[in-house]
Amino acid sequence: MEKISSSKGSIYGVTTEAVQHSVLRQYMAAGAANLAAMVVGTVLGWSSPVLPKMSEDGFYLYASSEQQSWVGSLVALGAAIGPFPAGVLADRIGRKRTMLALTVPFLLGWIIITAAQSVGVIYFARILLGFAVGAVFTVCPMYVGEIAESNVRGALGSLMQLFVTFGFLYVYCIGPYSSYTALGMACTVLPIVFFCVMYVVPASPYYLVAQGRTEEAATALQWLRQTPAQEVREELEDIQESVREAQQNAGTLRDLVRTRGNVKALCLSLGLVSFQQLSGINAVLFYSEAIFLSTGSSMSASVSTIIVGVVMLLASCATPLLADRLGRKMLLYISAIGMAGSLAMLGLFFSGLEAIASITWLPVLCLVFYIIVYCVGFGPLPWAVMGELFPANVKSKASSCTASFCWLLGFFITKFFATIVEGLGQHTAFFLFAIFCGIAFVFVYVLLPETKGKSLQEIQDILNGGRSTQYSAPGEEL
Repeated sequence: MEKISSSKGSIYGVTTEAVQHSVLRQYMAAGAANLAAMVVGTVLGWSSPVLPKMSEDGFYLYASSEQQSWVGSLVALGAAIGPFPAGVLADRIGRKRTMLALTVPFLLGWIIITAAQSVGVIYFARILLGFAVGAVFTVCPMYVGEIAESNVRGALGSLMQLFVTFGFLYVYCIGPYSSYTALGMACTVLPIVFFCVMYVVPASPYYLVAQGRTEEAATALQWLRQTPAQEVREELEDIQESVREAQQNAGTLRDLVRTRGNVKALCLSLGLVSFQQLSGINAVLFYSEAIFLSTGSSMSASVSTIIVGVVMLLASCATPLLADRLGRKMLLYISAIGMAGSLAMLGLFFSGLEAIASITWLPVLCLVFYIIVYCVGFGPLPWAVMGELFPANVKSKASSCTASFCWLLGFFITKFFATIVEGLGQHTAFFLFAIFCGIAFVFVYVLLPETKGKSLQEIQDILNGGRSTQYSAPGEEL
């Protein structure tokens, strides 16, 4: 076999023997990074089995409906803050080190929740955990996008939703059948597992090149591509050129609105994450067990929630397989139409329409279908597309702004979902979400370009109206 010509062949586990070119290690590295997304899933899903416990008289952490709405929504408020320091750290200390550092707020948050003796303490812990959640949604797509080849970029970018789903299912299966403290301890284990696994995968080659650590970047590429040194030389040169141009044209927040391409990218990214939140996903998942309890179905609410979690997991497995086959737009079409239909049916059920309200299994069927179409489209793809739309010199700032906006919107939707339900009824909330899903279909059809099979430079050319430029330049301002 050919030898890898690198004096640091042992870094990241690269041996002196070249192995056949494969994408396996790219999936391994992306999977390691997305273990943080599994931790995110536990944070987001924790309230579903816990809030019914907090509603029971005599429970030592009893919370009123108003307090429960804060417990459910404060994660989103913290997540709106996290992206900005995360984006700065990702550029200064690297994507990998930033993600490793997030183990600290995750661990502290879960320890505080597990030991909490008052609802006020839980508020603080949920904000802290939310901070880490927002940071993961900013840095993880950056890391995965920078280690992936173009032919698997869509699939790897879709893994985040899959791992978030693992986290949901984890707490859905444990929460209803364990004590409050036991669930907290089970969630505390996962950040430790993430740290240990993420520690052994390579840093982003883009970051290593930007730091002048070219030899380490070459070794990281060899490990990721499973090829000899000479076979990554051309890709390494492309990365060096990209990083050189990015450093010469260092992006600022003003650059996000400086060129036509960046404005389009920003509008598209903000639009996609807005419709992701306006589909009602966080409200549905945070309060899923409470929703099932309100249906009066003979099926246990806990079992119904677990069924939803399993379906979410299976649907999320399909997205990486479909994203680079059917294309982003087709999956988003299917997602928007499917969510609109299932939410409209839920609205009809809760409206008390006699012909439908008597079908007690309908809410489970509608939510299962809703989860399927969400997980193949508007769940993962807004984040994957965001990583494709922005040029390198503004990507971290764009990611921070988009993620922060997404979670701020998610906070208001989650916080006031219970208020809307109490004041106008559950059917009104579901009808509103269905209408927004219909608008999302029109948004994608009219405005979003298809990015399937296109290089990042080709995408920039489309956004800039055909001009082959990647970075802001004085002659190309709006």
